[in-house]
Amino acid sequence: MAVIDLQALQSHITANLPTLIARLRELVEQESPSEDPAAINAAMALAEKYARTLGGRARYHRQKQYGNVLELNFGPTQSTRKPILLLAHLDTVWPHGTLANMPWKHSATKIEGPGTLDMKAGVAMALSAIEALNSLNIRRPITLLLNSEEEIGSPISRPITERLALASSAVLVLEPAQGLALKTARKGVGHYLLEVTGVAAHSGVDFQNGHSAILELARQIETISAFTDLSRGLTVNCGVIAGGARSNVVAAHAQVEVDVRIAKASDAKLADKLFRSLKPHDPRCTLKLSGGINRPPMERKAGTIALFKQAKNLAAQIGFPLDEAATGGGSDGNFTAALGVPTLDGMGAIGTGAHAPHEHILTEYLIPRTTLLAAMLATLD
Repeated sequence: MAVIDLQALQSHITANLPTLIARLRELVEQESPSEDPAAINAAMALAEKYARTLGGRARYHRQKQYGNVLELNFGPTQSTRKPILLLAHLDTVWPHGTLANMPWKHSATKIEGPGTLDMKAGVAMALSAIEALNSLNIRRPITLLLNSEEEIGSPISRPITERLALASSAVLVLEPAQGLALKTARKGVGHYLLEVTGVAAHSGVDFQNGHSAILELARQIETISAFTDLSRGLTVNCGVIAGGARSNVVAAHAQVEVDVRIAKASDAKLADKLFRSLKPHDPRCTLKLSGGINRPPMERKAGTIALFKQAKNLAAQIGFPLDEAATGGGSDGNFTAALGVPTLDGMGAIGTGAHAPHEHILTEYLIPRTTLLAAMLATLD
């Protein structure tokens, strides 16, 4: 591991904390829901502006249905070293107008606002880390990839992420920490839609000739829910149900949206086999299944363990303990880890309330955690 002046690194980040916070505020107050490409592109333009002041080179992967994906490259244009890939996203779950009821607030202890924790603070931290490296004349290839639709499954950014990861030596994901810990394992994520078609009938006049899609769906939900196997980390949640037209009509249609989480890549086939085995209880009803596992698990493997050990060592030198954790949530780091590229997640801010009205980050951790991020960038091969 390369030797780095951690005190000088932290001193620069401390002196420039107001800039980090100013950038974060501007990003947060530029609302960027996943469904609004124009709003996301406006947030991307802000990030590009900040990056160019640090010598960053911008490349847009332009999209039509979603916001543009922004690739920012720092360091020498030619190098024998592979870049480190920093993964982040600028879309949020928050609709336009959220700021009216959930405004930016900054105090000595926390910073509040939509998207602060998940994950605009991580973007601001990355820029400050790169700025600190520049101040110490530490120049190495770094790619900061800002995706536009992570919150809805990364349907268009995934191949870009995977291509850049395969050209990189390691991936650091700027998602928030798990409590105070870095994330060395994440579950894979799947989504299934089961649609049931029954036979409609008047519930008073012709009840016996009806075949209820709702009744069939209820039976299917019991079967699906039994797929959960906590001993292997497989969970199945029937989360959204719809069906029927009127209370006096035997329902001709019903459906359920199902969330699936897997801890091991090998369980993707198992989960799919279970769903494909579903058969109607009522032979007059038909089933239509769509979906599947769309985000592989990030398993705790040797490359990730090595990254965590390096981060733990650096954190101890900076002056704070560091632990690791696993989580059931997915990120774009799942894609890169599944390719075998060493990936460490949770390198962003510390706080609570992601996707919740009390979303916030804790101010006291911004300096040490940004220092850790900069130190990892400086010392990784």
